Amino acid sequence: MTDIALLTDSRYTAETAAPDDWYLGNILRDDGLLRAELASRGLSSVRVDWADPTVDWSAFRAAVFRTTWDYYDRAEEFAAFVERLQSQTYLINDFSTIVWNLDKHYLGDLEKQGLPIVPTRYIERDNDEPLLALLAATGWDEAIIKPCISGGARHTHRLNRDSAATIDRMLAPVRAAEAFLLQPFQESITATGEDSLMLFGGRYSHAVRKIAKAGDFRVQDDHGGRAIPHLASPEQIELAERIVATARPGLPYARVDLVRDNTGGYAVMELELIEPELWIRTHPPSAALMAEAINDTLVYAGLRG
Repeated sequence: MTDIALLTDSRYTAETAAPDDWYLGNILRDDGLLRAELASRGLSSVRVDWADPTVDWSAFRAAVFRTTWDYYDRAEEFAAFVERLQSQTYLINDFSTIVWNLDKHYLGDLEKQGLPIVPTRYIERDNDEPLLALLAATGWDEAIIKPCISGGARHTHRLNRDSAATIDRMLAPVRAAEAFLLQPFQESITATGEDSLMLFGGRYSHAVRKIAKAGDFRVQDDHGGRAIPHLASPEQIELAERIVATARPGLPYARVDLVRDNTGGYAVMELELIEPELWIRTHPPSAALMAEAINDTLVYAGLRG
């Protein structure tokens, strides 16, 4: 029995990357650091495509969600997979957390718990109200719209009252099929970027600042953004740890994306608990923290002595 299945998707199963494939190279560096730390704790691991129908998941002690970065394009299939998987092996993070975090309606739960989020208006599938009318109702001059199940800035647009009708036409087929959320554009995104804080076992490890390329608002490297090491402030660390402790205490891993909001305070942009990029390579000691958190979870679950 292999102890840990590190879940990826079919694009990233290779164990070596071509010299010019920096994207896969980053994935392999992160997973390599983690696998070495797991091995030092007596835990074997292998990288596995989550959608591979030939895999016997019961042959693993646990499955850790790592780079399943096509799940939001196959949301129903992925949800069904997670449902099946929970009966065959132990999930890290746990099943209820994965299901809760799949849909960005979770931001509303955070707000109800008194945690600061970017103001959010949900647009359900049966709501075909024009975006211009929604902007008028909220009083926002400029906003971001994105699907409630998404990643990599999929179907994400910046709009204002002049462009709302054009974005409406562009998104009409998608809005008919899935829920979206609307948020006021946060000016700090293009000024200073978005900060991602990594936590293991509920405790802060390290952070990166994600910066969009000139003329864009999307901070993802898929769209020309870049991430640089960031020294999180005590205020950011306290908030990130409080968010995780309030929403899902004791998680082996979590990423909290914070932005300086338009009122000057910090707010949650997203809470990533399924398959976040954790930038282990920018802070190699974090691999030991993650491996230890995984090991502790297995011990607590009675899967290790």
